[in-house]
Amino acid sequence: MNWLRRFMMGRYGNDQLNVALMIFSLLILILGQVLRFSPLVWVAVILLVLCYARMFSRNTSRRYGENMKFMKFWNPIRNWFLGIRARGKDKTHRYYKCPKCKLRVRVPKGKGKIKITCPSCKTSFIKKT
Repeated sequence: MNWLRRFMMGRYGNDQLNVALMIFSLLILILGQVLRFSPLVWVAVILLVLCYARMFSRNTSRRYGENMKFMKFWNPIRNWFLGIRARGKDKTHRYYKCPKCKLRVRVPKGKGKIKITCPSCKTSFIKKT
């Protein structure tokens, strides 16, 4: 295993973009096999080759920049799904969006009709909890 450690010295390695490329290529590969459509299989193979080329690249600053661009795109999507999951698990509070500034406001459940004041813009609106 020492040879592998020496080989990977100075190389970029794995990151979130590589993981996403691997998962995406695996999905395309399965879809291509199910549909018996060989161009999809070739696209999946090309994505895997690209993934390994990024992994063994010595140009770490360029790969880091690519990963940062991907994370700027991916993080809002990921946080939106995580927020939905967290709000779904919260049994004691309701979440409303302020009509003016679009901030999410958390209020306790079971209080009936209440007047909610946004902590950011101080706009008041009435909702049922």
